[in-house]
Amino acid sequence: MPEPLNDIIKAQQLKKHKAIATGLFVLMTLVYVLSTWLLKTRDDIWLGYIKAFAEAAMVGALADWFAVTALFHHPLGIRIPHTNLIENKKKNIGDNLGGFVVTNFLNGPTIRPYIEKLQVSNLLVQWLDNPKNLSLLVTEISTILKNVVRKADDRLVTQFISDQSQKLLKEIKLNSAVASGLDIIMERGDQTRILSYLVTKLRGYIIENETMVRERVKKESHFLIPGFVDNLIATKITNGLANYLSEIDQDPDHKVRQEVNQQLVRFIEDIRTSPAWQAELEDIKNSLLSGDKIQQYASSVWRHLQAAIINDLEGQESSILLYLQKTIREMVANLKNDPAFQQKMNKWVQRTAYKYILKNTSKVGDLISNTVGNWQGKELSNKLELEVGKDLQFIRINGTLVGGLVGLLIYTITRLIENN
Repeated sequence: MPEPLNDIIKAQQLKKHKAIATGLFVLMTLVYVLSTWLLKTRDDIWLGYIKAFAEAAMVGALADWFAVTALFHHPLGIRIPHTNLIENKKKNIGDNLGGFVVTNFLNGPTIRPYIEKLQVSNLLVQWLDNPKNLSLLVTEISTILKNVVRKADDRLVTQFISDQSQKLLKEIKLNSAVASGLDIIMERGDQTRILSYLVTKLRGYIIENETMVRERVKKESHFLIPGFVDNLIATKITNGLANYLSEIDQDPDHKVRQEVNQQLVRFIEDIRTSPAWQAELEDIKNSLLSGDKIQQYASSVWRHLQAAIINDLEGQESSILLYLQKTIREMVANLKNDPAFQQKMNKWVQRTAYKYILKNTSKVGDLISNTVGNWQGKELSNKLELEVGKDLQFIRINGTLVGGLVGLLIYTITRLIENN
C-alpha cells in the first residue's frame, strides 16, 4: 500500500532536520579538531575559547542526540536499558493517552458548550429543503425498502401474517361482524336498490318469456278448456305479475318493500343473538383456521404484497415514494413554522448526545488504549517520530549551541579564576 503524500512530506522534513542537526555536530567536531591542532603550534588566546565552545557543543549535541534517539530507537543499535522507550512502553502510552483524552476533553464542562451549540433542527430543515437532498434520501429509502422486501425470510413473514390473522380471527365474533355489516347495508338503503334491481330483472324476464307462461298454462289446463282461454289466462298472469312488480319498483313504501325490510331486521337480529347462528358461523371461522388453510392464505398474501411493493418502488410514479416525499415536505414545512418543536428537538438531541458521550467516555479511552496497544511497536515508534521527530531535532540543534555557550562560559570563568 503506497504511503500517503502527507507522510512522505513529513519524512522528507524529518530527514532534512536530522541532517541539519548532525551536520552541526560534525561542524563542531571539525572546529574542535582544528583548534586543538592549532593550539599545538600557537598560543593565541581566542583559540582556547573556540576549542572550549566546540568541545562543549559536541558534548551537548551527543547528549541530546542520545536523548532524542532513545525515545524511538536503540542508539547505534545497542540495547541500552531505558532506550527505545516508545516501542517498549506502548501499552503504558496507550493507557495514558486514553486517560488524558478522557480526563481533559471528554468531561462535562468541556463538551457542554459544544453540545449546546448543536442546532439539529436547522441543519435538518436546510438539508431536506434542498430538492437534490430530498431526492437522494427518497432514493436511498427506496433501495433499502426493496432490499428488505426482496431479502425478507418468506417463511418468517408468512408465519407472522398467519399468526396475526389467527389472533384477529379468534377475537372476531363472526355473528356480530355479519350483523353489523348488514346493519350498514340497511342504513345506506342498499337493500332497497338490490330489491329494485331484482324486481326490474324479474319483470323483464316475465315479459320476455310470455310464450313459456302460455305453454305452462296450457299444459296444466283441462283438455275441455279452449286454447284461446288458456292464452287469455296466460296473458292475464303475465300482465298481472309485470304490473305488480312495477308497483313494487315504483312505490318506495310498497308493503312488499316494508315486509322485506322487516324480515331483514329480524334476520339481522337473529344472526346477532341466535346461538344457532353463532355456532354455525364459529364453525365456518374454525374451518378457516384449521389445517394449512391459514398458512396458504398468508403465503398468498405475502407473495402478492411483496410483488406489489417491489413493482410500485420500481415504477416511474411510485405511490409509496410520492407519499414519502409528500410526508417529508410536510414535516419540513411544519418544522420551519414551529419554533417550539424546533427547540424541543434541539434540546432532545443535545441531552441525548451529552448523556451518550459521558456514558461512553471510558469506551473512548479503551479505544485509544487498545488501538495504540495493538500497533506494532516499531510502527508506533515510526508514526510518532514522523509526527514530532522534526521538532525534536531542534532539541539537538539547541543542545549543540547551548552546550557550546555553557562550555564557553565555564572556560571563561576558569580563565578569570586562574589569572587572578
